[in-house]
Amino acid sequence: MSLIMHIPVSSNLQKLRKFLEGRTGKAIMEYNMIEDGDTVLVCCSGGKDSYTLLAMLMALQQRAPVKFRLIAMNLDQKQPGFPADVLPAYFESIGIEYRIVEADTYSVVKDKIPEGKTTCSLCSRLRRGIIYRTAKELGANKIALGHHRDDMVHTLFLNMLFGGKLKAMPPKLVTDDKAHVVIRPLAYCSEADIAKFARGMDFPIIPCNLCGSQENLQRQKIKEMMHDWDKRYPGRTESVFTAIQNVVPSHLGDNGLFDFRNLTLDTPVDEGDIAFDSPEMPISGTIPIKLPA
Repeated sequence: MSLIMHIPVSSNLQKLRKFLEGRTGKAIMEYNMIEDGDTVLVCCSGGKDSYTLLAMLMALQQRAPVKFRLIAMNLDQKQPGFPADVLPAYFESIGIEYRIVEADTYSVVKDKIPEGKTTCSLCSRLRRGIIYRTAKELGANKIALGHHRDDMVHTLFLNMLFGGKLKAMPPKLVTDDKAHVVIRPLAYCSEADIAKFARGMDFPIIPCNLCGSQENLQRQKIKEMMHDWDKRYPGRTESVFTAIQNVVPSHLGDNGLFDFRNLTLDTPVDEGDIAFDSPEMPISGTIPIKLPA
């Protein structure tokens, strides 16, 4: 039995844990993320999101109607100052099967990326390849990542404003080599709730700034923009996430999703011409799109 379930917690923390477990379970069920007999590789970086992800999956494993195996994995990228003993000790303490993979991607990134440039893209590609290879070695058919609702919304705006694509971060996807299914069980959980839970559980957080300051990242600008929106207009992030789940192709402009060229009077169209009606918004006024300088 996992020791994680026996950590004394306050009543408020207990309520928050049950809420997060409920949201995680709902996402898993609605997207059919985990099935009977699955082996799930849980990627753990040492941050609040991955600790919460592991806690949620271990709790749900105890009472799920299907049987599945969990393997925690950490990739030690040999970043200077990385406390290599923290995660193995934690995994041992909660009784989870785990694998620590050592790969000096840090040196590779530093060699390939000029000083001052963002390292995240190359680092992410290298890390992804190692994770896929490890999953194959361990016989894991599912790979669980700790991305939450806010990450998914931020990715949507990142792609819209900087990439010219209406594309977010899916709750579930198949890897390019068709060998694994990547799942994001925290898709319905907010970053604020995860942060509160992590503080309450006193997880041994490993700082994420070991590779140096990345303050000018475009993602950080999007995060600041959404934080400002949510502060002035509470519920904006949740509303945008709901929109991701309610797509109306006939009211966008992608010929690949809707055949505008051959549109006729007899073509069935979702929601018809109500697009010309005044929208009923839950708040008054407009929300200006302004990225932080």
